[in-house]
Amino acid sequence: MISAWQFPRILGGLLVLLGALLLAPAARAQVVDDTTKVLYGPKTTRIIYEAEVLRDSTSGVPIDTTLTRWPQSRFWTHDTTFQQDLGAVGTASRPLLYQPNLQLGARFGRNVFDRYARDARTVPYYDSRSPYSFFRFIQSGSGEQVFEISYTRSLKKNFSVGVAYERIASNKINAARSSRDGLVEHSNVLLFGRFQTEDERYHLLFNLSTSRHRAAEQGGIRPLNGETPYNLFNYAQEQVNLSQAINYEDRDELYFTHTYRLLGRGLTVYHTFDLKRQYNSFADLNLAASSTDGVLEGAFFPRTLNSPKATATIDRAQYSQAENTFGVLGRTDAVEYRLYARDRIASLTSRTLDSTATAANLLLGEAAPTRNFHQIFAGGTAAFNYRKIYAIETAGEFYLLPLSGLSTDSYSPEYWLRGNVRTGPLSGEILVNSYSPTLTQQEFIGNHYAWSHWDGNYVSPITKAKDAKFDNTSTKQLTGRLRLKLPNFGAFTNQRLEASVSAVNILKLVYYDSLALPQQLSESRNLLIVYARHQMKLGRIGLDNEATYTQGGNKTGLRIPSLVSNSRVYYESYIFRKAMFSQVGLEVYYQSKYNAFDYSPSTQQFYQQKTNAFIIPRTPIVDVFFSADIKTVNVFLKAAFVNQNLGIDGYYASPYYSGYPRRFQLGVRWNFFD
Repeated sequence: MISAWQFPRILGGLLVLLGALLLAPAARAQVVDDTTKVLYGPKTTRIIYEAEVLRDSTSGVPIDTTLTRWPQSRFWTHDTTFQQDLGAVGTASRPLLYQPNLQLGARFGRNVFDRYARDARTVPYYDSRSPYSFFRFIQSGSGEQVFEISYTRSLKKNFSVGVAYERIASNKINAARSSRDGLVEHSNVLLFGRFQTEDERYHLLFNLSTSRHRAAEQGGIRPLNGETPYNLFNYAQEQVNLSQAINYEDRDELYFTHTYRLLGRGLTVYHTFDLKRQYNSFADLNLAASSTDGVLEGAFFPRTLNSPKATATIDRAQYSQAENTFGVLGRTDAVEYRLYARDRIASLTSRTLDSTATAANLLLGEAAPTRNFHQIFAGGTAAFNYRKIYAIETAGEFYLLPLSGLSTDSYSPEYWLRGNVRTGPLSGEILVNSYSPTLTQQEFIGNHYAWSHWDGNYVSPITKAKDAKFDNTSTKQLTGRLRLKLPNFGAFTNQRLEASVSAVNILKLVYYDSLALPQQLSESRNLLIVYARHQMKLGRIGLDNEATYTQGGNKTGLRIPSLVSNSRVYYESYIFRKAMFSQVGLEVYYQSKYNAFDYSPSTQQFYQQKTNAFIIPRTPIVDVFFSADIKTVNVFLKAAFVNQNLGIDGYYASPYYSGYPRRFQLGVRWNFFD
C-alpha cells in the first residue's frame, strides 16, 4: 500500500501530468464554427454526476443559470445545510439541524472544515460540445471572499478533462490589535475528467483534489471591564482569548469510478477506487505570553499535560485511507438495483509535544500507537417503480468483519437499513442504523486533552479514572413526506408544497461534555422534527418560505434550536428592453434561542458549555438583494444584516463568537461556452 506520507509527492506528480494534458495543443479540441453565430450555450452543456452514472445513465442535467440560490450565502460552500459556525466564512462549523449518520466503520471524526472541502463523489463532470469555463467571485466589505475558476475541454469526442481552482477567505472582525489580519485561508485545486467508449459500454469518471485550510483560532471574545455577554458588539474594539493559535488542515484525494455494461442496462459491473489522507494540526506557540491587560493566554486552556516548559502546543494527527468498491448494477423501466462490496484499509497516527520539550526545542513525540484498520463492507439498493405513481425502495450497508493481521479494532456489528414507499405525492420512510464512534471520539492524546476508549483500561490524566469502552450508537427514524404541486388560484401560480414529519430515537449517543471530553449517554434521546416549505408566484412576485421545528433537541448531548426558518420574497422582471432579467428582494433568516455548543480549537470539536449560561438569543437576520442575469453573466448586490441597530446590535453564531456586522456584498458569475 502507498504510504500516506508519500501521498503528497505522488499527488504532485499527477497534478503536473494532468496539467500538461490540459495545456495540450488546441488542435485536439473539437472544431467549432468560427462564424459570429452563437452555437453553444447552457442548453448544449450538461453536467454529469457519479450518482447518475451508477444508475447507468449519462444524460446529465443542464447548468443552473437561475438566480434563486445565487445571493444566498449558504450556497457558496459545498455543504448547503444550515450550520453553526464561529461567525465568519471559513471558520469551524457543524450542522445545526439533526442529520442521520450513514458512515460506518473507521472514520476520522475531524469534520469542522468539511463544509469547505469538495466531496469526490459529488464532483461535477461536463459533457460539452465546446470548451466550457466559468468563474465566480464574491466579496464583502468585511473581508469575506469566495473565488472559483473552472475550465474543461474535450481532447477527443468522448474524452474531456478539466481543472478548477477555489479560494475561500475571510478577515478577522474582532481583536483591536489586528482587526484586518487574515482569519481563514482555504484553497483547493481539482483536476477531473470523464471518458466513454463509442458504444457507451464503458464509462470512467476521475478526479484528483488537494486542499489546504488555515484558520486562525481566536478562542472567542473575552469580556472586559464588566461587559456582559450581550453587549460585545464593538467588533474591532473587542479583545479575544487567543492571538497566535492556528489550525491547519490538508486534504488530498485520488478518486475514480468506472463501469462496464455486460448485458445492456440490465447488468453492469463497476469499480470505485478512493485514496485519501487528511492531516490536522493545531499550534499555539505563545501559551504564556501576556496580552495588553496582563491576562495570560494560557488561561484559555484548562490544563497543559505534556509540555510545561515549552509554553507551546503542537498537536498533529493524520488519517489515511484506501478503499476499493466492486459491484454490479442494472435498471429497467420498472426495476433498479445495485450490489457492492467494499474493502477499506485505513490508519491513524498522532503526535504531540514530548514531555521534555522546551521553548527552545519543540520536540514532537508519538502521542499514541498507530491505529490500523482493514474492514470489509457489503451493501446495495433495490427499487421498483410502477408508472411513476407507485414506488418501493430499499437500501442498506453492513460492516461485515475486520480482516486479521492488520486491524487493531475489535469487531461489533454496524449497519444502516432504509426502506421507502411512495404513492403519488405521499411517501413514508424508515431508517435504522448502528455505528461506532469516530476515531477521534475513541482516542485523542494532546497537550490539553487526553482520552482513550479503545479497551477501557486507559487512565485519564484529567478525570483520574479509566475511560469506559464505548458501545455503538443506534438510531431509529420514521418519516412521512408530502410533495405536491398545488393548482393555480387566480394570480397565485406555480405553487409547490413540501412537508415532512420525523420521529427519531437515538440510543447511546456519544457527545462532548462540559469538560470537552467524549461521553456516552445511557438514556435515549427522542426528537420530533417537522419541516415545511412553500413556494409560489403572485404575478411577478415570488415567495419561498421554509421552516424546521425540532422538539427535544435542547437536552444533554444535543443542541438544536426549536425553530429554524428562512424566507425570501422577491420581484422579478425584464429591464433594458429585455436585455437583463432581474430580481430584487428581501431574505430573512431566523432561529429561536438555544444553548449552543461551545468550541474547542485544540481538539476541533464542539462541546457542551460548562455552565450552559450563554444562551444564543433569538436571531432574525435580514438581507436585501438585487440580482441580475445578463446573457451568460449573473451578478448580485446585497446589503447583509440591514436590521443591525434596529432593535438588535448584533448576533452570535456561537457562544462568545459574534457574527458579521452590517455589510455590502458583491457577486459575479460568468460562463464561457467557447
